[in-house]
Amino acid sequence: MVIWLIGLSGSGKSTLGHEVARQLREIKPNTVLLDGDELRKVFAHDHGDEPYTVQGRRINAERIVALCEMLDSQGIHVVCCILSIFPDMRLENRKRFSHYYEVFMDAPLDVLMARDVKGMYAAARRGEVNNVVGIDIPFERPVGSDITIDTSKNDANIKALASNILKQAGLI
Repeated sequence: MVIWLIGLSGSGKSTLGHEVARQLREIKPNTVLLDGDELRKVFAHDHGDEPYTVQGRRINAERIVALCEMLDSQGIHVVCCILSIFPDMRLENRKRFSHYYEVFMDAPLDVLMARDVKGMYAAARRGEVNNVVGIDIPFERPVGSDITIDTSKNDANIKALASNILKQAGLI
């Protein structure tokens, strides 16, 4: 099974993904956590501007999907945290993986810009960086996610949310 956590930068994908993976490992030790930022480093696709263009992001997304598919085909559960800006790829995921569960981490851009965990939104507003999803690369809100979680507030019970995802996905 692949649990796919998507949303803009700062929406909480990695935080929730780590907890989902931790809880899932307790009952299914054959669980792997994949984080988009970490995989960029693994694939050496994180230097310069090119990897962050729409084309560079598609290349990265295709690599991540291929890795998820390989792990899934070997009976390994995957929790994947990724921006996932390509609706066609999200639709294809439902066909490629043995079981796919999509979680949309939803927060308004103004809330994410106020949080600005990585300082990326501020840098984009100052014109220091380009190709920031939500600023100069559009983020098409997903339709058809299995669950949408409002992350506009900072009061979420991460353990309870992770448990609910695993229940809704049929894993516990």
